[in-house]
Amino acid sequence: MAAHASSTPSPMAPVFCLSEVEVFQDLTPQEMADLAAHAPMRTAPAGTLLWSPHEPRPVLFIVKVGSVRIYRLSPEGRRLTLAVLGPGALFGEMELIGQRMGEGFAETLEPSVLCLMSEQDVRSMLLSDTRIATRMITGLGRRLAEVEQRLADTVLKTVPQRVAGVLCRLATAAPPETGLFPQRGPHIRLTHEQLAELVGTTRETATKLLGDFRATGLVGLRRGGIVVLDLEGLRAVAEHGEQSSAHGHAPLRH
Repeated sequence: MAAHASSTPSPMAPVFCLSEVEVFQDLTPQEMADLAAHAPMRTAPAGTLLWSPHEPRPVLFIVKVGSVRIYRLSPEGRRLTLAVLGPGALFGEMELIGQRMGEGFAETLEPSVLCLMSEQDVRSMLLSDTRIATRMITGLGRRLAEVEQRLADTVLKTVPQRVAGVLCRLATAAPPETGLFPQRGPHIRLTHEQLAELVGTTRETATKLLGDFRATGLVGLRRGGIVVLDLEGLRAVAEHGEQSSAHGHAPLRH
């Protein structure tokens, strides 16, 4: 049974929640307040099951803080991660805008904040505004392009290239670290097993490759996540299967 996220107490939080989501840019404070009244904000700890095909219901989730992974289960019970969604992403079961979960599950990878909208709210408040509708269509197109790219990569690229490519995409989308001791680069909150599921390999292979990347200074490893230290180096691996450095090219083959 899918776990229900808990409400946050602050009455001003929904407006703040929506104000930093890409599709709601350029709205006036009053327009934002009207939307917020119909988009309750929820907080969810890591590991919360937000959506299950066993409990389908029309709802649109908007990620404000944190990250959510969309996955499916094989007949043997093995998880296949289809996507990792960060702040600004939309997902859910909403036929009006072409959002379908099908047999997919949605689970928070870390403590997250999400806004929820009903089908009626989407129809009356989102699709009626051409600014929002256009950005939603653009976002859906971007998601589709990413899925097509991953399918092509599975056929045409090596495992090191696929791992490096996924890390590049997630690092680019990751919010900047805050606090007294920020990381040296983007922090991707993903376990080795989840990364393996995302690129279609084994956990052992993903762990070995991350060790290789760490040894060459591309990433740093910490509990529950990966810190990208050399984004350009990872891009070189993703594109050419080798790491660019001052000493030439170091091929990575698996």
